[in-house]
Amino acid sequence: MKGSLWLAWRQQRASAGIAVAVLVVAAAIAAYYRSGMLDALHSGLFDHCATGPLYCTRPYTGLPLLLEIAPLKYLGALNIALPVVIGVFWGAPLLGRDRELGTHRMVLAQGVSRGQWFATRFALAAAVTTALSGLLAGVFAWWWRPAADRSYGLFWYDDTALSGSGPRVVAAALFGLAAGTLLGLLARRVLAAMGLTLLVTGVMTLLLEWTHRARLLVPPHVYVSAGSIPKSPMGEKWSTGTYGLITASGRHDSVFNCAYPSGTQLKECMAAHGYVARFYEANPASDYWTFQWTDTAVLGGLAALLTVVTVLLLRRRV
Repeated sequence: MKGSLWLAWRQQRASAGIAVAVLVVAAAIAAYYRSGMLDALHSGLFDHCATGPLYCTRPYTGLPLLLEIAPLKYLGALNIALPVVIGVFWGAPLLGRDRELGTHRMVLAQGVSRGQWFATRFALAAAVTTALSGLLAGVFAWWWRPAADRSYGLFWYDDTALSGSGPRVVAAALFGLAAGTLLGLLARRVLAAMGLTLLVTGVMTLLLEWTHRARLLVPPHVYVSAGSIPKSPMGEKWSTGTYGLITASGRHDSVFNCAYPSGTQLKECMAAHGYVARFYEANPASDYWTFQWTDTAVLGGLAALLTVVTVLLLRRRV
């Protein structure tokens, strides 16, 4: 096994080196910009700002007052793209290159079993992938924390925060690796496997982003308030944009039936139409972890399934 592991390391050390370089650069950039973020917060410039969802504004001009979060969002975007990048450039060639060149026959002829040949390569790639994705997610969380869920920072439901942080980043990266490895085993050419991996991982990434926006896997909560009092502030909640009125029987109607924000006109309109309360739909900030663990379960389950399929197909394809 030692010889097989050594060969796997020889073949993957360039990819591992690139992973370390990416992590070092990301950590250095995060440290630089986070330091500037803390300086801005300690200056008192943002002391008058409340939590969201509306942007904080400058006292005299009324213009938006924001921290410099664009680089943070770039790191989140990188984390979202990890399954695609790892799947295409690491997973697809992992077994596919040896099969295309025929070099796996030389390895197997030296007494290395198919299981060892696969296990050493995949285990090494999975270990580096887990470390890289986990540390990048940790760097994002560390950088994001001072600006998290603030009107001048980045809310938890922003795509780059929701999908670019937490354990789902690790699960997504492992899914990309597993998908690329399986397609590399099935395809006759590495280039074809890379193209198929790009398609599969890209579609899966976009599909999960769609489930977030549609609240398909994590349904929103319904918040109810009487028409005689102001609607509670949205705060850190992620609104679906659905608002309305409730009748005594519990029927939900459009908010446009009584299009008044508050006051006497709203009360009179609600009384005239038989409405007893107002409602809106939103996900509270605590749902961040519900989204995280749901995505982690889906992506981690798919990664495990694809790995099992790869193992079962080894004898037929190699």
